[in-house]
Amino acid sequence: MTNPVSTKPYLLRAIHEWCTDQGYTPHISVIVDANTLVPRQFVVDGQIVLNIGGEAAPQLSMGNEFITFMARFSGVAQSISIPVDNVVTIYARETGQGMAFEVAAASETDTPAFAEDAAPGEPKKPDGTRPHLTRVK
Repeated sequence: MTNPVSTKPYLLRAIHEWCTDQGYTPHISVIVDANTLVPRQFVVDGQIVLNIGGEAAPQLSMGNEFITFMARFSGVAQSISIPVDNVVTIYARETGQGMAFEVAAASETDTPAFAEDAAPGEPKKPDGTRPHLTRVK
């Protein structure tokens, strides 16, 4: 008997659909490791928060192993690839409602992979807002 697929990618797709149906903007918080392709200047403390709403993430594909899409950072289109296992939270930006997941800590030998537009010596930080999750009954 083969191992069943994790429920996590299904839950991510469901929360994404719920956010979209409610008119909310879905965001994910992701741990960045060697298997994560994101722009380096937006990684803070080994994590990145990404808008995966329709306008911000065209060509969004939420598969069982990877979430992929195109995104614009500083006006430059980039291909983003996120391992599903690295998603820490998915939530609605407007309300903070969503779901959090346990994520195994990345090994200290993992080296992050980044999109190429990062200018060395010019790190940019996001606006400082952090996700706020609310228990949904």
